[in-house]
Amino acid sequence: MATRETNLVNPNAEIVASSQCLMVNVAAARGLQSVLKTNLGPRGTLKMLVGGAGQIKITKDGNVLLHEMQIQHPTAMMIARAATAMDDQVGDGTTSSVLFTGELLKQAERYTSEGLHPRLITEGYEIAKDMVLEFLEGFKVQMPNIYHDRELLTNVVRTSLRTKLSIEIADKMSDAVVDAMFSISEEGVPIDLHMVEVMEMQHKKGSDSTFINGIVLDHGARHPDMPRYLENVHILTCNVSMEYEKTEISAGFYYSSAEEREKFVESERRFTEEKVRQVIEFKRKVCKEGETFALINQKGIDPSALDMLAKEGIFALRRAKRRNMERLTLACGGMPVNSLDDIEVDALGWAGKIREETLGEDKFTFVENVRLGKSCTILIRGPNKHTIDQIKDATRDGLRAVKSAMEDRALVPGAGAFEVAAYRMLMRRKGAVSGRAKLGVEAFANAMLVVPKTLAENSGLDVQESIIKLEEEQDRSEEAVGLDLNSGETFLPAASGVWDSFTVKKQTLNLSTILATQLLLVDEVMKAGKAMGKQPQAEEE
Repeated sequence: MATRETNLVNPNAEIVASSQCLMVNVAAARGLQSVLKTNLGPRGTLKMLVGGAGQIKITKDGNVLLHEMQIQHPTAMMIARAATAMDDQVGDGTTSSVLFTGELLKQAERYTSEGLHPRLITEGYEIAKDMVLEFLEGFKVQMPNIYHDRELLTNVVRTSLRTKLSIEIADKMSDAVVDAMFSISEEGVPIDLHMVEVMEMQHKKGSDSTFINGIVLDHGARHPDMPRYLENVHILTCNVSMEYEKTEISAGFYYSSAEEREKFVESERRFTEEKVRQVIEFKRKVCKEGETFALINQKGIDPSALDMLAKEGIFALRRAKRRNMERLTLACGGMPVNSLDDIEVDALGWAGKIREETLGEDKFTFVENVRLGKSCTILIRGPNKHTIDQIKDATRDGLRAVKSAMEDRALVPGAGAFEVAAYRMLMRRKGAVSGRAKLGVEAFANAMLVVPKTLAENSGLDVQESIIKLEEEQDRSEEAVGLDLNSGETFLPAASGVWDSFTVKKQTLNLSTILATQLLLVDEVMKAGKAMGKQPQAEEE
């Protein structure tokens, strides 16, 4: 009826109506689910993305896939956007939320095809979601000392990274991520992940990536005679121009002889050299035997000033990025200086060593063994661009996974333990729900099993046998038992250090249920916009 009315208003409207509309939405969700399904878990497969200009990206990270893939179907696009938005906030759960959304719609289709109204199923889904979220609060394991438990945090990152990288690189990067988080985190203070610089260098192997207790700058000294390796370094960070400055307003200098011109030039040089001499005198005053001095400036240093500093053995960097200047003071101590008059010793930072590495035409400066360490660097190495990108994306997810765990002070046993426990709880409690909404609760319970089923399938195990084993073992022991993907047997994930993020589980349940209920209640899809109202062109006679 509504379709006919819309056509009366606008004969050009493109409309997909009622039962057909539901089938289209379910098909889109299942299509996206089938693409990402094989990626789930540590034994998932990889996808190769090829760009229009032949760029290659190999990944199994759901977030990267959904960002890079060209999705045209509006329903699939909506699911992908919601899942990637969640990943950007909490760092994981993209693949799980897409799978769960697709499974909720697939389970609902079984009942709607028999004539059950989608509204009743969505009511059941809302009831089941509240039950599962309440169950999750009791199922999570409280970790009050998580800020001091290095092994626990390493296990959290490892669980996240092994689903995205090979085991060797994932374990190496897990240690680097935990070192970085211990460096910047402090109990009772919000964690700022911007204080971890993720720097990339295209050489060596991916397994040579490492944590650096300090800062890596992507440029080097601009004078050939400057030292390339310093120990026990006093660091002055400043924002002072050490080059000839043009006037801010249009001004002209007129001279009538060569001598006058020379005086102008000498005056300009004297102004700049005075600043450089202040730095040199300050260096002589503060540096004891065995100590060295480095100057890192946000503005320029001209060649003659660099020459003066090099003769004094001062390592000088010019035009440093602003974000690096902020990180340097947090890592090395001291404070940024805006004027070289009356510099105090308190303004200096300290680093155990500074060294410069040259890679092709690029120079990198390593500021290591710093005093405060409230900012640090994860250095990612790799033989090619797509390896570096893969490790970089996984590292960012690992940092957010640890941040979530520290803020929650709670974790959830992984390996499908929570999903099977939630399924058993819903099947026990569905009797308390009256009317046909009970069918929605049952559909939600069956959808919960999509994660353990997919984990078993991607590991080459028998899906039904694995789920039955898990159910029987949980019934018998009443413990959070998960599925060992290597042997196919049941095990205790908490004892083996397989942990999932509490926030990720909670957000996945919320997001997928809201998306699925909204899509189930859509009964017409119509192409809208200004172009829709245009009159059909008259046919040429």
